[in-house]
Amino acid sequence: MAKKSSALSRRGKLVSVSAESIFNKPPGKQQKAVLARIAARQAAGDDSGIDYSDIPRLTDEQLAQFRRSPKVLVAARVDRDVYEWLQRFGKGYSTRINGILRAVMTQSR
Repeated sequence: MAKKSSALSRRGKLVSVSAESIFNKPPGKQQKAVLARIAARQAAGDDSGIDYSDIPRLTDEQLAQFRRSPKVLVAARVDRDVYEWLQRFGKGYSTRINGILRAVMTQSR
């Protein structure tokens, strides 16, 4: 007798998801509840559940590494379709341009 196929044993459909769709997706009910609990703890200043004992103190030299380098104001001309594409993702298109240029710069090194 042949084994009966079950819906539970079928493979799930592969879904391709982009980073933009993940970050632009609004949080669900469960995520909102978790975020609300975290926000309430932060607002109350409740750090009692955090154990800092195993974290070494950072030196001034180490902290200096995390400072951003100063930005330079640059006027650049881009094609209208490129500009409209960048704006489609919302505010911060100049930061997005910087990220794209940094990725290309890093790849070419």
